[in-house]
Amino acid sequence: MKFDLKVGMMAEVEKVVGEKDTAESFGSGSIKVFATPMMVGLMENASLKSVDPHLPKDYATVGTHLDVKHLAATPVGMKVKAKAELIEIDGKKLKFKIEAYDEKDKIGEGYHSRYIINSPKFIEASKEKL
Repeated sequence: MKFDLKVGMMAEVEKVVGEKDTAESFGSGSIKVFATPMMVGLMENASLKSVDPHLPKDYATVGTHLDVKHLAATPVGMKVKAKAELIEIDGKKLKFKIEAYDEKDKIGEGYHSRYIINSPKFIEASKEKL
């Protein structure tokens, strides 16, 4: 199947850091600042939003690899945003450049890989593990 994706597709998502988004609440640290796993989740969300809406019915992407640096702390109450740009397409394998920012600094950067899947088949295969 051919997919209507092109290198350069981009998306951006943002949120305000809440108490539940902190390293302390998430369990990834003891400080009340934006948790690395939350930043990574925001980056993944930007990646999928850049391509998933362009896929045919019953297709989606799943994350397969992350290489991310968390560069700066962000306090509760500050807005954060993540940007993703599709930089490579190899069949169903997709690679993104990802970045995250708060209102003052670049807080994260890296690369993320996703894979195009047929959702019903993927779900059925996962259920076979039970």
